[in-house]
Amino acid sequence: MVAVSASDENIRTAELVKIQSAVNHLPVFADYDIDRMKMVSQTVFDLFEQEDGLSALFGLIRESLPERLNETAYALACDVAAADGTLAEPELRLLEEIRYELNIDRLHAAGIERGARARHMT
Repeated sequence: MVAVSASDENIRTAELVKIQSAVNHLPVFADYDIDRMKMVSQTVFDLFEQEDGLSALFGLIRESLPERLNETAYALACDVAAADGTLAEPELRLLEEIRYELNIDRLHAAGIERGARARHMT
């Protein structure tokens, strides 16, 4: 979620609120230590500054994310990307990379994307 928000180099309040809301309310984060958010965010920012940082980020994600939660992770990334009402090219490219790296079926991804769009329409 943090990576998608930071991908266009413009972290918007709506995106931060969406991340905070997800962490505070979704069952998948029930055991998550909220104090880790700052460290996770800083890790993402540091990796984005490195040449192979995106590859390293996906390596960390694959190590820590159970495969059964890949679609959940993609859905949360889509929600953060859609939260501010616009999808910049860097966000779209990162979502495409996330789909690939998490092996999200294209049809499933389309449904997830459509759901995020519907939830954030004005």
